[in-house]
Amino acid sequence: MKCISISKSNPAIQGRIKWTPCHRIMANRTVAVCLVLLAAMVIIAILAPWIAPYEPNDINLKESLQSPSKEHWLGTDHLGRDIFSRLLYGATTSFAIAISVVAFALIWGIALGGIAGYFGGLSDDIISRVIDLFLSFPSMIFALAIVGALGSSVLNLIMALALVHWASYARLMRGQVLSAKSNDYVSSARVIGASDRRILVKHILPNALAPVIVLATLDMGHVILSAAALSFLGLGIPPSVPEWGSMLNAGKEFMRTAPYLTLFPGMAITLTVILFSLLGDGFQEILDPESEVSGLVAA
Repeated sequence: MKCISISKSNPAIQGRIKWTPCHRIMANRTVAVCLVLLAAMVIIAILAPWIAPYEPNDINLKESLQSPSKEHWLGTDHLGRDIFSRLLYGATTSFAIAISVVAFALIWGIALGGIAGYFGGLSDDIISRVIDLFLSFPSMIFALAIVGALGSSVLNLIMALALVHWASYARLMRGQVLSAKSNDYVSSARVIGASDRRILVKHILPNALAPVIVLATLDMGHVILSAAALSFLGLGIPPSVPEWGSMLNAGKEFMRTAPYLTLFPGMAITLTVILFSLLGDGFQEILDPESEVSGLVAA
């Protein structure tokens, strides 16, 4: 058995082995493990109504502040609500908020950034000034101001975080389009009479999306952390809605007598953010066209 290194400098090996993103994901153990764990968390969040042993808002004052037991695996809070059930439903809320915010920011960021970078001129000036305006405010203070003005609700929290995050996608997409539109394949498409819409959608966007995908992956964890922070401050999610940040807020007064009230939701937030951070770093290696591919192959 021989071990050889595969890289872009070895054309003989490249001619026989074609590396695709799927192959790179399978070869990257960190990315594969993160994907499996996050997929399991998402499935659990979706199935929370069927998995949770209790309703998340069932109040039983006789069983308040119980330690973890067979009846309540993670204990109960000050109102007698089951922590395990609220943790599962909180995962549903947190993932729903993160996916909604990132999807909104991704769509508007790609659209506006692509228009600004490709067409330039007045449209670029206007969009770029708007991007600079949104990026000039500290993100958390901006989100606090929006939620404070609109009121506490899941929808208002999603709107606030989406308005905070879209500008980063637009700026990144604008830079990618400016770089991609100077390539030879864009010039060739213009020569054969391709429309601007076709050039932008078929030729430029697919080659400019890799960094944006990486940003979206990293941003999932950031959005979950931001939503939890706003809820912890009492401005994000109403107390009746189970969410990890609001669970931290409710348990902070009992940290000495019942530390598990903050321990379990804190661990859930930490694990989720770490997984998305590792996944984003892994995607950056996989989707970067300039990165070297190295591995061990049995001859």
